[in-house]
Amino acid sequence: MLTQELIQVGKISGVFGVKGWVKVFSYTEPRDNILNYKKWLLKKGDQTLLVKPIDGQIQGKGVIAQIDGITDRDEAVALMGWDVHIRHEDLPAPEEGEYYWTDLIGLDVENLEGFQLGKVDSLIETGANDVLVVKGERELAVPFLQGQTVKSIDLATGKMIVDWDADF
Repeated sequence: MLTQELIQVGKISGVFGVKGWVKVFSYTEPRDNILNYKKWLLKKGDQTLLVKPIDGQIQGKGVIAQIDGITDRDEAVALMGWDVHIRHEDLPAPEEGEYYWTDLIGLDVENLEGFQLGKVDSLIETGANDVLVVKGERELAVPFLQGQTVKSIDLATGKMIVDWDADF
């Protein structure tokens, strides 16, 4: 179950230098993975723009990128605030048993007793393990531990089974 065709992977947050390079706040991990995508769909409001990053690197705590056809600072300034998206199909296929967070969002979650807990609303990275935020009658925080709390994930049917008490 693909929750969305486009995935936001970053945001153009500033300019770098005078030759049209942009600063990008990357949501990818590691953060320079955003440079691996050969086409970016920039979105701002109802506007969209298909661009090609042609060079880039980590710069301090962020990423800088050169976009094909953007050659001066004024053109780069015009891109500030635009969201960077990629198409879901441009993601590399995950390994067996691995999932993109974007594919988990929206899954129906039920426990081993068949009780519907809600839907995956988001995920949180905590350091120890990721946590599913499940919204239903209540909001639940379920540790994303495959084989322990998460018993099965079926993207085709949009369903996740967890070993989690509905009252917890």
